[in-house]
Formats: sequence, structure tokens, C-alpha cells
Amino acid sequence: MASLADSFLADLEDLSDNEAHLDDEEADVADMEEDADGDIADIEALNYDDLDSVSKLQKTQRYNDIMQKVEDALQKGSDISSHGTVLEDDPEYQLIVDCNALSVDIENEIIIIHNFIRDKYRLKFPELESLVHHPIDYARVVKKIGNEVDLTLVDLEGLLPSAIIMVVSVTASTTSGKPLSEENLKKTIDACDRALDLDIAKKKVLDFVESRMGYIAPNISAIVGSAVAAKLMGTAGGLSALAKMPACNVQLLGAKKKTLAGFSTATSQFRVGYLEQAEIFQSTPPSLRTRACRLLAAKSTLAARVDSTRGDPTGKAGRNLREEIRKKIEKWQEPPPAKQPKPLPVPDSEPKKKRGGRRLRKMKERYAITDMRKLANRMQFGVPEESSLGDGLGEGYGMLGQAGSGKLRVSMGQSKLAAKAAKKFKEKPYGSSGATSGLTSSLAFTPVQVKTNRAVLECLESH
Repeated sequence: MASLADSFLADLEDLSDNEAHLDDEEADVADMEEDADGDIADIEALNYDDLDSVSKLQKTQRYNDIMQKVEDALQKGSDISSHGTVLEDDPEYQLIVDCNALSVDIENEIIIIHNFIRDKYRLKFPELESLVHHPIDYARVVKKIGNEVDLTLVDLEGLLPSAIIMVVSVTASTTSGKPLSEENLKKTIDACDRALDLDIAKKKVLDFVESRMGYIAPNISAIVGSAVAAKLMGTAGGLSALAKMPACNVQLLGAKKKTLAGFSTATSQFRVGYLEQAEIFQSTPPSLRTRACRLLAAKSTLAARVDSTRGDPTGKAGRNLREEIRKKIEKWQEPPPAKQPKPLPVPDSEPKKKRGGRRLRKMKERYAITDMRKLANRMQFGVPEESSLGDGLGEGYGMLGQAGSGKLRVSMGQSKLAAKAAKKFKEKPYGSSGATSGLTSSLAFTPVQVKTNRAVLECLESH
């Protein structure tokens, strides 16, 4: 009875624990629902009509601190490339890492502001976003045009290529957009100014990183130069991110989407990013630049991996890779080897017989090895072969006679050549060719028979 009571009490305790656990789960679900409702309320409360509610990077303390340090460092102009090995706790190194992260944040912020400008200016010129893809170029063009209807009065020279300027002017004359209100125009111009300010800040960050590239990434700088290496690192999001990136993506870092506006693509260059600014790429002939860009991206990725692990702070590995790239490009430019003249044949020498075709096949069939010779040349493992003189003396028979029949002769099928010869011999006529009275006979006599016949005839004549 005591054991039954104890088990009953244990079951009651388990039930109470399960109920408490269920109550906790219900409370957690309720809290999550309240948080979700609060997040939805916050999202609904956002005013996308206000630029400050969308773009907040420039008002953060982190942005202001890093930009102040960058400006101070650029004013000092200190060169720390000769300080030796890189220390992870070095404040200068930490500032470089922060600058790489900030450049990525600035790029994302420019994209957000670009979307804001595009949504506002779509009412005025909806076709412009399909003609100008780059966010900074779009912001400059929007700020330059404003509410102007006649684009012939707007000077876009220096902002866009001449072909794109012509297409934009023609499209603006037939657009269905309407001028913006003063309030929307002011918000759009302010957004353009903010995007341009962020672009200037990004250039300052890249200039600072470029001045310190010999300190943080000496091998990449040795291959493509400090300016290109800083742009690659800034776009990739740091040295570690660049080291993890495949070479095919490194080749496209910084590439802009080209708008040919209906013009031919025959002369358009392939897609390439910041690597086209490298000195090696510019010195390569145009016909080899595609291969050179792939090679440059591959070697730059290897150098980034060396720099990310601090494998060679002196930059010797990067210089070796650059020399390897230079030698390969020079090898590509070498002319093909000259065709060697064919030597004259040896005088008074007969040409070799190199026949082929039906006659050679027939000759091979005539002198081909027979099945009997094949068996004689073959030996069976563990079985003594018979020989012509016995006891292994004389000519060996190999596997002849070991098939169980006791015969040394192999029945050969008649070859095609022999069958053809027999048929030809059979068809050839022999004997007298004269016509007889239904009987054809061919008689042949030996000299002895001829003499005997003559003697018989002489005896008959004498009698």
C-alpha cells in the first residue's frame, strides 16, 4: 500500500511540473506576440517620407568618431609602414579595420538614400533611373536637373558620357512626368546632398586606408598598387572578407552596369572593376586584357590570403607574384615559333613502302598466322607440352592436342582468299574448245604410247 501511495504522489508531482512548463511556454509565446506587435507598430510608425527616419548613419557617434580620427590621421600624414610587424592591439591597425567596416556601411547607406531619391524623383522623370544606374551619378544628375523641363538649358557635361547625355535629353522631351512640389523637391535635393557627402566621406576613408596599405596589406599593394588595393578592400568589406572571396568575384569588384542606350555592344569592354586601374592592366595590349584581368584577380586573391594570415609582412610574396604576372603577359605577346623547313630527302634512296588499302589487306590475309600456329605458340600453365622427339626435346607442340581430342591437327575454316581462288579455278574452262557432235572428250598420250601406236599401224600396213 505504501508503494502505491508513493507512485501516486510521484505522478501528481509530474503532472504539476508539466502544467508549470506549459504555463511558461504560453507566457513566452505571449511575450513573443507582444514583441512582434511592437515591431510591427514601430515599422508602421516609420515615416518614409522623412529622410532622417531612413538615413541615420551620419548622426551616429561611431561615424563621427571614425571620421574625426581619419581626418586627424590624414592631416598628420604619418607613415607607419616601417614599424615592423603588425600588432592586433595597435590602435592604428584597429582604425584601419574600423574604416573597412565603415566603408561598407557608407555604401549601404548610399543605396538607401538612392532608393529614397528615386522614389521621390520618379514623379518628375521616371525614365532616368533606367538610364543612369550608379547612385552617385544619379544623385548628381537629379541635383543638376531639379524641376527643369527643357534639358537643353541644363549642362550635364562632365557628369555623364556624351552618348548618355544625348539619350537623357531626348527622353526628357517625351517623358510623362510632372514637376515636383517645392517640398518634395527640397527633400530630394537634401537627399542628393547627403549622398554626395557620404561619397566624399568614403573617399576620405579610402585615402586613409590607401596610405596605410603598405602596413596592412603589403602583398596586394605590391601587385595592384595601394589605391586599387584600398578600393578592393573597402568594397569587399575588409581584408578577411577579400581573402575569402573567389577570384571571379574579385575581378568584378567595383564594376558598373553599363548602359549602351541602344548602341552596339561589339566594341563594349567586358565587365571589370577596380582592377582595370592597375598599372599592369593598363600596360597590357587590349587583345590580352581579358586574360590579364583573370590572372590579376587570381594572384590578388592569393596575396590577400597571405596578408590576412600575416604570412609575409615584407611584401616579397606579392613582388614575386607581380613578376610572375609580368612574365606570363610577356610570354603571351611572343610571336609563334617559325615553321621549320622540311629537310631534303637522301639522294638516290628509294621511298619507303607505305601502302594501304585492299591490296595490303589481302596480303596480310595471305600471310596471317594460322590457328594451329597460335596454339603451338601458346602454353598452358601447369601442363607439360608434347614435343616432336618426346621428353621435351625437339619442337614443342604447345597447347596442340590438349583439348581432349588427341589430334595435333587443327581444323581451319577456309579463308575468304582461298575460297575465292577455288571458285575462280572452277569457273576457268579447260580441254578442247572446238564444237563436237554432242560429245566432248580430251585425250592425252604419253611419248611411249605414241611410239606403240605407230608400231601397230606399221604392222597393219605391211600385212
